Amino acid sequence: MSRIFGIELRRSAALGTALTLLLVGVVLLFFADGIGFATGWMQLAMTQRLYLAVLWPLALAAGAWQARREHRSNVTELFASTPRPAVQRTTPTLGAMAVAVVCGYLAMALAGALWIIGTAEYLPVSVLGVMAVGGLALIAAAWLGLAVGRLLPSPVTAPALGVAGLALLLLIPAATRPRGWLALVFSPIYEMNMPGAYSTVPGRASVAQAVWLTALAVSAVLLFAFSGWRIRVAALLPVVVGAALAITVMPHQNRLVTDAVDPVAKELVCAEDEPRVCVSRVHSGLLSEVTPGAREGLSILAKLPDAPTRVHEDTTTYFPDSYPQWNKDVVLLHVEAGPNGHLADEAGVPADVVSGAFTSPPGCENSAEPAEILAAAYWLIGREPVAGDIYEAEYVAEAVQLWRDLRGLPAGEGDARVSALRQAAVTCSVGDGLLSRSAR
Repeated sequence: MSRIFGIELRRSAALGTALTLLLVGVVLLFFADGIGFATGWMQLAMTQRLYLAVLWPLALAAGAWQARREHRSNVTELFASTPRPAVQRTTPTLGAMAVAVVCGYLAMALAGALWIIGTAEYLPVSVLGVMAVGGLALIAAAWLGLAVGRLLPSPVTAPALGVAGLALLLLIPAATRPRGWLALVFSPIYEMNMPGAYSTVPGRASVAQAVWLTALAVSAVLLFAFSGWRIRVAALLPVVVGAALAITVMPHQNRLVTDAVDPVAKELVCAEDEPRVCVSRVHSGLLSEVTPGAREGLSILAKLPDAPTRVHEDTTTYFPDSYPQWNKDVVLLHVEAGPNGHLADEAGVPADVVSGAFTSPPGCENSAEPAEILAAAYWLIGREPVAGDIYEAEYVAEAVQLWRDLRGLPAGEGDARVSALRQAAVTCSVGDGLLSRSAR
């Protein structure tokens, strides 16, 4: 059997299918919409799942193309007359196509892994579940393509099935609205787009999807391996039972994945020595890049009375709303990985830390204007404000004017106003124009 399986791998569409999935997958990962998986392993797994929108129809088409082989060779009746059981004859083909799609999918993951392996240190177990469901989805697609291709052995079946598969994935969300959780059962790509740094996929969601995809694969095997109307009718049973079980297991909650947050990914990991600099566990690979700039920013802030002494990553999430614990001794810093997996703006960390000292607590209704924060931060830094990633260029002109006004004040007055702005930010009592009038 192993010799037959090896021949099937070489002579069937398996090798071409694996290479196609790999090439298309790598192009999608790195060129489709920027590199959106640079943060970590969960982001890579979810991004791969999103691109099943293209890979799943390709696997369908590949299966249908492979199923036409016997029809093209005019050996269908000859094989049917042999004493070997149908399952024994079809197992090598099923196995070859399954191995092909899984290897293509894993090789795609390997390409992404090599890109982020130097900075992505947090690997939650749920990543394996998300990837396993993706591989299972491709197996089900390839086997379903084999079944349809055997039933409809036409040259147009493969391309038509690929288009139909793409249309199906795109239409499932609209067809199940307003029950978004139902779309999550039947679509392996639903809610997998734009994963945040702390995103995760609940285990029950992965289990429900696995149940459905396994049932779909079993039905496909029955349709491909057996003939006769009784077997074909019986092939509907796994689909019905699998759908019912999957619907039962899946939490009936819309935005289940979109609103899911991994609390372990948000836990702080701190650098050794003082002053203390901490980032979230998912960004722990960037700690060595954040620490020097963060400590430089704290040394600049030491000019203020009662200055902050620690820097923590800002782990705020908006879906759902969640804010880190506020402490006046701590500056919250937004940490973001760039496309190469390293810190997006390492040079801008000191200025971001200084600016963070003038930012009011999360959820505070009274906060300083961006131009005031920028002007106060660069007053302490000792140079004219410039645009950065946090504050847009439209605020720079006003910040520059405020900074120049501070320079024109009598000795000590500028420092007093900047200190007043810091105190107002800490107490959530910031008012407009604090830098442009006498400090109180």
